Amino acid sequence: MFKPSTLLQYVRDVATSATFYGGILGTAPVEQSPGFALFLLGDGAALGLWQRDDVQPPVDAQAGAAELAMVVADAATVQRMHDEWRGLGVRISQAPVTLEFGHTFVGVDPDGHRLRVYSRAEGMVARD
Repeated sequence: MFKPSTLLQYVRDVATSATFYGGILGTAPVEQSPGFALFLLGDGAALGLWQRDDVQPPVDAQAGAAELAMVVADAATVQRMHDEWRGLGVRISQAPVTLEFGHTFVGVDPDGHRLRVYSRAEGMVARD
């Protein structure tokens, strides 16, 4: 069975992006070189930051066509994280709002990758 475990973000500058993600994740990368950084996210998941110019085969997609999303416990946590991220200087493209699926906001990393934080709407059930 194919079980994805690592999300790779193609970035212009690994050091800049590693600093950004270290701030919002509250942890340092477990690996870092000039062309790559790796963050462990828990439960076997990882986030890799790969120098865009070094990716093989070459990348032709642009950032912002997908989102990295994380679910949190409740709307208060969404608001707290929004406030913390703003304090870190994260560009916010959507302020906290309640949508059909739950309470959410969207931040943007230095390369334009969208980062959504949300809490599930009442009655929404997670399926494993």
